[in-house]
Amino acid sequence: MARFLDLLLQFVVSAVLSLLGLTAVTFVIGRFIPVDPVLAIVGDHATQSTYEKTRLSIGLDRPIPEQYLIYLNKLIHGDLGTSVITSQPVLTDLLHFFPATLELATVATVLGVIVGVPAGVLAGATRGRWPDQIVRVVGLFGYSMPVFWMGLVGLFVFYGKLNWTAGPGRIDVGYEDVVDPKTGILLLDSALAGEWDAFRSAAAHLVLPSIILGYLSLAYIARMTRSFTIGQLSQEYATTALLKGRSFWGMVWRHAFPNILVPLVTVIGLSYATLLEGAVLTETVFAWPGLGLYITQSLFNADMNAVLGGTIVVGAVFIGINLLSDVLYRIIDPRLRLQ
Repeated sequence: MARFLDLLLQFVVSAVLSLLGLTAVTFVIGRFIPVDPVLAIVGDHATQSTYEKTRLSIGLDRPIPEQYLIYLNKLIHGDLGTSVITSQPVLTDLLHFFPATLELATVATVLGVIVGVPAGVLAGATRGRWPDQIVRVVGLFGYSMPVFWMGLVGLFVFYGKLNWTAGPGRIDVGYEDVVDPKTGILLLDSALAGEWDAFRSAAAHLVLPSIILGYLSLAYIARMTRSFTIGQLSQEYATTALLKGRSFWGMVWRHAFPNILVPLVTVIGLSYATLLEGAVLTETVFAWPGLGLYITQSLFNADMNAVLGGTIVVGAVFIGINLLSDVLYRIIDPRLRLQ
């Protein structure tokens, strides 16, 4: 019990320090980039007196350290400021937009794991032969091609020409107000409400962007799984298992794969966090109303409260997933349970 509490304390301290560092970096960047937050609020045609009054009201006349402490105090109380674009609290906007990104990234990661892990094991186990070459070429294409290019090509081919998938957006216009957004995840909300037509529409719109993002996840996961597999198959225990009569594939899945799974948890966690963080271009191409599109539009409109709030949320999720991966790493690896 004492060991568990010690580990829990370490995780809490690590998370708090990481979040403090994240808030400090994002705040400083937000203050020093060449964007005037006052003009974003009052507009270009405001009088000098209005400009100065607004500048004083948001505390820009105070020293940077004092501004940061004020910002941190508001952040602790859940106040991320008000968005210039929507005129709503940034926290309200983030709660509205983040579930769409979460849904897209989760489905993409599941696709990446389902295909990428077996493909990586196959490539590592057949190193140098044609299955390995195919997986490596597919993976190379996946993490070399720009995601916005793949998105545009996918829309042109599968939506514009073949009409196999739904177009941009998250759901057909006719179903936008049909489902009560209890969780914000359309597939789940429509299923809970029994609105199966809306469910099919949401699923159809999710197919293409999730496959594009899933392909990126697949390429990374398959490449790392291949590397882990090659490393484990070169160990003495693998040769010993074969000498004792274990079939090759039995040895791969029964003996090597559990050891591959330990570092693979971290890889999958990083891939998931990266998709949550880096879905900006995909959401822009597919007009997906998620956090990435919200941050992009806020940046173009100099809405720094929204940009900083979105950045902090993405960073906090990244830190949380890393900490969760560390916990799972310790649970899966029996050697670490005893430490």
